[in-house]
Amino acid sequence: MELPLDQLRTLAAVVDAGTLERAASDLGITPSAVSQRIRTIEQRVGRVVLHRTKPVSATEAGEPLVRLARQLALLEHDARAALGDDVAAPHVPLAVNADSLITWFLPALTSVAATHAVTFEIHREDQERTAQLLSAGTVMGAVTSQRNPVSGCVASPLGRMRYTAIASRAFAERWFPRGIDRTSLERAPIVDFDRHDTLQAAFARRHGARTAAPRHVISASAEFAQAVTSGLGWGMLLPGQYEDGVAAGSLVELADDTIDIPLFWQRWNLSSPLLDTVTDAVRAAARDSAALV
Repeated sequence: MELPLDQLRTLAAVVDAGTLERAASDLGITPSAVSQRIRTIEQRVGRVVLHRTKPVSATEAGEPLVRLARQLALLEHDARAALGDDVAAPHVPLAVNADSLITWFLPALTSVAATHAVTFEIHREDQERTAQLLSAGTVMGAVTSQRNPVSGCVASPLGRMRYTAIASRAFAERWFPRGIDRTSLERAPIVDFDRHDTLQAAFARRHGARTAAPRHVISASAEFAQAVTSGLGWGMLLPGQYEDGVAAGSLVELADDTIDIPLFWQRWNLSSPLLDTVTDAVRAAARDSAALV
């Protein structure tokens, strides 16, 4: 089955643009030409490749085709660069969890941009869900907690992020006057990063909680830590987010045990100099970071 490159590019452009009309404008062709190319792909593969929603999205059958289109675009860029052609700066989409983004990941991007003409698009997502973006072809590489490689990808360990249950002293005195136990953990408000955040619930279950406590949801890394340290609720923080407060006496550790989240770097399994450079930079930044153990 032959899949012409222009049709694959059109499919990826539609997914990126969100509508056929916007994709047509980006590609410099008519909307009817875009529709015809998508229909041709669907006829060739015998499956629907787009959800005709707003915005449009790839179906399960369309996702590997979008990934193929983007992989071919990367390989074409590498080949033309090797031939000395004047090529546009490649666009590299990556997925990373919020805590990695604010602690150690950005220096990796800076080191690549210092030596390569490249632009990045960062998708911030929970470490348990970044691999889904890789599988869908949305990103070329991802920091993820998933050890097993996504189909068509390779994985390597980066280290572990270590979280400790922290509360302000006033909060702990109100909700945990005799220390943490099942009853107090089921009543004391927690702070979650988003609705997919399970760190606090996992810690509570480890210490006997059977029902969920009231929770605040604050989907911004700095503000999340501020909410915990100011006493809105208790939460799992990284060492650099609470150590000064514990030393000053304004914060307390609720227990001696921690929760470690292993992180892995997954990327497309392609022989790409650019992707190799990004991978080397990510590994180096993780190795040099005090945020990972």
